Amino acid sequence: MKTLFKNIKELIQVRTEPISFVSGKQMNVLPTIKNAFLLVENGVISNFGSMQDCPTITTDKIVDASGKLVLPSWCDSHTHLVYAGNREGEFVDRINGFTYEEIAARGGGILNSAKKLQETSEEELYQQSKVRLKDIIHSGTGAIEIKSGYGLTVEAELKMLRVIKRLKETFPIEIKATFLGAHAVPLKFKNNKKGYLQLLINDMMPKISEEKLAEFVDIFCETGYFTVEDTELILRAGIKNGLTPKIHVNQFTAIGGVKAGVKNGALSVDHLEVMRNEDIEVLKGTSTMPVALPSCSYFLSIPYTPARKMIDAGLPLALASDYNPGSSPSGNMNFVVATACIKMKMTPEEAINAATINGAYAMGLEKEVGSITVGKKANLLLTKPIPSYGFIPYAFGNPQIEKVYLKGL
Repeated sequence: MKTLFKNIKELIQVRTEPISFVSGKQMNVLPTIKNAFLLVENGVISNFGSMQDCPTITTDKIVDASGKLVLPSWCDSHTHLVYAGNREGEFVDRINGFTYEEIAARGGGILNSAKKLQETSEEELYQQSKVRLKDIIHSGTGAIEIKSGYGLTVEAELKMLRVIKRLKETFPIEIKATFLGAHAVPLKFKNNKKGYLQLLINDMMPKISEEKLAEFVDIFCETGYFTVEDTELILRAGIKNGLTPKIHVNQFTAIGGVKAGVKNGALSVDHLEVMRNEDIEVLKGTSTMPVALPSCSYFLSIPYTPARKMIDAGLPLALASDYNPGSSPSGNMNFVVATACIKMKMTPEEAINAATINGAYAMGLEKEVGSITVGKKANLLLTKPIPSYGFIPYAFGNPQIEKVYLKGL
């Protein structure tokens, strides 16, 4: 199957040399080709360039992209898309003045979602999650990471991960799974956090490893949830079970979790709304990707990740949606990119790099997606006729994506 995209007004995120991610000043460089062509063969990018160099070949399909842009689909490296029900009641509670922490202390938050999920069958959980996955694909996401963490029992966590596996087998989107059993301490273990951590390590992780249900391990390193010591324990146990570390860290307080993540080879450290100079310093020159979640800051009315300070210090940055029922009930990456520009003062170039190649890296998918590169999967966005790529975040409330292609289809 050959598809030729011709007369592309601008082909965006063109990378001819292998690249894992971009950092610092390079984040403001977004290579493009104007008046371009792109050839897709059997779901993979096989050629691209200026229209004047477009080869004369026989194809199965021609897409005339006159006036339109083509760019890699969004790479959303942090979501909790598999969940049961919703938490709109807590949304109203926050409007009435309760904080995220106060709602959690009253039995809301993660424990609320866990109770609903435990009571939901695996089939129903799959059906609910399938609808959300279709929605985010429609809005332009072509690669996604999905976490467990709303189960908090052996059975419910495995149920979540099996649903993620089924989604992976059913849909053409790239999906990575993360084991986040250490999302919160369940009520049953309220006075025995150490016992719960041992349950994760001794009971859950071996089963996950045996069934190959996850690629990553994660933990909520935060005051009132899990300490730095807990974090190191879980990350090391994950590594022993073949799981690559990630961390939820520095959302409300900075307690040393970033350093623990780097020390244990975390692929990404996510949230980072609170960043000290020492946290920035410890990330410099490492292979750990900082990930910002602007939709969460928007929805909870908490500070945004200090993107400008971090990028100006030479760090890379990825953007993700944090799609979840409590603090970011949207997986729309167009909104994430726009919010990063509007509220975090990232340039459109920085935001697009953060939501494509850097997001791909934060999932270990940088060799497969995230840029227009020969040999990568043709997971692409075709925009409507628009003036420039800066129009995508500028027109933040109006979708600018005309069609999404996964593996060229």
